[in-house]
Amino acid sequence: MSQSLQFPSSFVTPWKDLLLSHQNERSRDAPNYHSADAIDSLLTTSTPNLLYVGTGHSIFTRAILPAIASAKHSIHFVTCYWAASPSLDGIRQTLLQLAEARSRSAETLTTLNVSIGFSSWGLFQKLFHTAAPEGCVYPPSRWAKLGLPDEEALRKGGIEMTVKSLFFTPLSVMHPKYVIIDEAKAWIPSCNVSWERWFEGCVELEGEFIHRLLAFHARVWGARVDMAKPHDNDHIELARREAENRGAIQGVDEEGLLVETSSSSPLTEGDDDDRSATQCIHFTAVAPTPTIFLPSPHHRNPRFKFFFPFFSQSNPPMTPLNAALLTLFANAYHEIHLVTPNLTSWPVIEALLEALSRGVNVQVRTGRNMMVIEQLITAGTTTSWCLRRFVKKYQALCKRRTQNRDPEAQLVSPGHLEIFYYKQLDDRAKLEDEPVFSHFKMTMVDGEYLMLGSGNMDRASWWTSQEIGVLFYMPGLRERRVWENVLEKRAELVFRSKDR
Repeated sequence: MSQSLQFPSSFVTPWKDLLLSHQNERSRDAPNYHSADAIDSLLTTSTPNLLYVGTGHSIFTRAILPAIASAKHSIHFVTCYWAASPSLDGIRQTLLQLAEARSRSAETLTTLNVSIGFSSWGLFQKLFHTAAPEGCVYPPSRWAKLGLPDEEALRKGGIEMTVKSLFFTPLSVMHPKYVIIDEAKAWIPSCNVSWERWFEGCVELEGEFIHRLLAFHARVWGARVDMAKPHDNDHIELARREAENRGAIQGVDEEGLLVETSSSSPLTEGDDDDRSATQCIHFTAVAPTPTIFLPSPHHRNPRFKFFFPFFSQSNPPMTPLNAALLTLFANAYHEIHLVTPNLTSWPVIEALLEALSRGVNVQVRTGRNMMVIEQLITAGTTTSWCLRRFVKKYQALCKRRTQNRDPEAQLVSPGHLEIFYYKQLDDRAKLEDEPVFSHFKMTMVDGEYLMLGSGNMDRASWWTSQEIGVLFYMPGLRERRVWENVLEKRAELVFRSKDR
């Protein structure tokens, strides 16, 4: 990848213009990213290292927990849902082991600062949560109920910890998930601290992007962060050491990409590794990758009506993340690929229909009957209902184009549309590494733009939840195969347009 590679102005200019056109109505957003300087600050670079896919627990054990165990100066851990689970047990044990290791070495002479932030910890917590932007700080006496180590055990290892939650009624959760280690490296997963056996993804990256994420973290969570450059190079070989510690098997595949599958995956004898959803791939980019940090501030949406959400505010807030997705869809030339747990945001469907009308091919992978109660509460509809409307409108578009035979009209044939539900492999259903649903969030346009992060293509993510997205410009992206190989084996066809 060339050192001079930059984000194309064909994307950046309309994205900026869209945000600035909504500057006045978004003046109260917190954090606010609608001035020209604030928008420019989101443009950066990063060095993506690895992309993990698998169940949430496998991502914790293979990526996040080893990262926490490697920390020397700071750990910033943010998630949405916080629940009793093997992942939470792993966090507790890793912090205790880290404190014990530090207590036996000179590292106790320097403090390791840990900040943990979450949004949802049961119905009672949300119903009575403070509306103050400072949130709720949990004293050490309540850490045990949260499944965390006690203060004394951590202090023996020179670890100081702060635990906080943020939630704004009625439905505004802090939905981002990320881990920042030593202000030098970040892991951005799609999974929560939860027991769900869902298909998830996690990107590991470093570079200038970390400073954008740290600034966001300090503004939202009020955490103390060191914005200076890291003082050591301990992380350069971290990925390789983590792989070695896990007993991972690495190799180069037929396309020249470095892949990794865990030798400790719970596979039965005779199963092939490539059937497991637990996979990891190393990015081949050798230079800093053009990257845009895309936060989406939370909104309480005062016009939201609990039992009639379809009468609520018709247009979603034009956040940096929403604006980027709409710009990507509007400027797509060849293909759009979406992977989302559910699809209930009608602006997304309208944008996809418009792209299809220009001849752009669209593929959607989503879930059947996933979080239905949540969909009904936040959107007043479900993914299956929205998909039926989507297909009907697409078929009507194709019919209109077929009926218009005016040779002077020069109408472009609509693009092909494919829609799949996630379906787990029946012969692996009892294995712990086989996901039941897909919770991965990914948008890829024209094989060049890759969006990862926390945002779903649903009403909650587009209207009320706080989200973050990371948009990479990666021409010739081949790392897509790591999730495509998993999902293509676990696909139930919903709709496929006929060849024309």
